[in-house]
Amino acid sequence: MTRRPRKPAKPAAPAAKRPAPAAKGSAAKGPGTEGPAPTAKRTVGMGPVGKGPTPTAKRPAARKAAAPTRRFIVLTGLSGAGKSQAMRALEDLAYFCVDNLPITLLPTFAELTMRSDTEIEKAAVVIDVREGTLLEQFPRVFETLRALPGLNPTLIFLEASEAALVRRYSETRRPHPLARHRSALEGVREERAQLAPIRRIADEIIDTSAMNVHELREAFMARSLGTAARSGALAVTFLSFGFKYGLPLDADLVFDVRFLPNPHYVARLRERTGRDRPVVEFLDRFEDTGTFLAKVTDLLQFLIPRYAREGKSYLTVAIGCTGGRHRSVALAEALVKALRGLTGVRLRVRHRDVANA
Repeated sequence: MTRRPRKPAKPAAPAAKRPAPAAKGSAAKGPGTEGPAPTAKRTVGMGPVGKGPTPTAKRPAARKAAAPTRRFIVLTGLSGAGKSQAMRALEDLAYFCVDNLPITLLPTFAELTMRSDTEIEKAAVVIDVREGTLLEQFPRVFETLRALPGLNPTLIFLEASEAALVRRYSETRRPHPLARHRSALEGVREERAQLAPIRRIADEIIDTSAMNVHELREAFMARSLGTAARSGALAVTFLSFGFKYGLPLDADLVFDVRFLPNPHYVARLRERTGRDRPVVEFLDRFEDTGTFLAKVTDLLQFLIPRYAREGKSYLTVAIGCTGGRHRSVALAEALVKALRGLTGVRLRVRHRDVANA
């Protein structure tokens, strides 16, 4: 953008436009043309090198065509919320990843990824509290990224509850970066306050409180950064859970199936799960089970295509029972099977509490 004003140096000699590529190394123009010559070289260097009567006319079109593919992710959030695991997931998705890049270098690195002579098609950068006082500059720097033509920057903020973060620091026995000589809780609270301005401008906020390492990685790849977003398909997750362990934080739709008979009170079924055939057969004996499945399937067949049309990249349908072991598991599995015929979506099932009940 800053180099384009140099082009007006050419109109002084209209007839010279056609031979311009060949004239760069020529001395025939005389000393009076030595000034504009470097400008012509810079203009050619902005786009792919090529030969032809009008090379500069083709380069802007080439850059516009490449612009949508320049994905640029800035990953930030609370220490202990899972940024390292998220970064590994991005690396598996072929992102060029840089950890703890100084904030002031973000625009320079972003411009590098957009150059025609680089092989970096998509990049990700981790920014965190280690930046210190430079964090105050981040909102302004990120607005600069959003203003760059041909770049599609996305800011993702990872967070977790205080209890989850303190537990993770206790398990790893590592000190919080802001609490070397204080409690982890004090460090968590100070960091949350420092990162609040960045959280407010985030494009996506992911709460990892109820996720382990593997679930975080799976969820991160299945969201807008995963295969569903890259293919344009809507990723639909059917999540079974137990109300006794709390509502899922990422649920978009929640269905309560505690009205169905509970296999937990059948001795031969208590130790089984909703994935076992005897539990499924027990629930199938009740008319309410089939009625519920038919009505919810009909509703989701109506809703899911419309969510996809709206541009939603992921949808979580939560099915809950008391402990998350029998009824919710069986019905989540049944709904996935019933909706297999939907086109333009990717279906998956996850059982949050099946091992806890």
